[in-house]
Amino acid sequence: MSIKEFKYRGKTIEELKKLSDKEFAELLPSRERRTVLRGYTEEQKKFIEKINAGKDRIKTHCRDVVILPRMVGRTLLIHRGNDFRTITVMPEMVGHRLGEYAQTRKGVGHNAPGVGATRSSAHVSVR
Repeated sequence: MSIKEFKYRGKTIEELKKLSDKEFAELLPSRERRTVLRGYTEEQKKFIEKINAGKDRIKTHCRDVVILPRMVGRTLLIHRGNDFRTITVMPEMVGHRLGEYAQTRKGVGHNAPGVGATRSSAHVSVR
């Protein structure tokens, strides 16, 4: 059984890498398309220059950058508030934003009633 090759809107990653940003933007959903066509901020431009230079393990605070086909295979360190999360960009991530893969919030873990809890909620079963 062969592994199914990834395609984005009917195009392989190799075909997507050959496209310019404007041509690729036409394949994106409206919000991401608008972001790419409108242009990048200075910080985002510096980040994309590092990507184009072929650097690996790039640290960035730009969580709102749309993942482009040329980023596939790169290892990025995305800031998530207090530290950096290491992400290897996979073909399935194309068209999403970097921040989607570096969650900033942890799950809530409740373990015992807090101060000021009512008498009934303070009771913990022995079973």
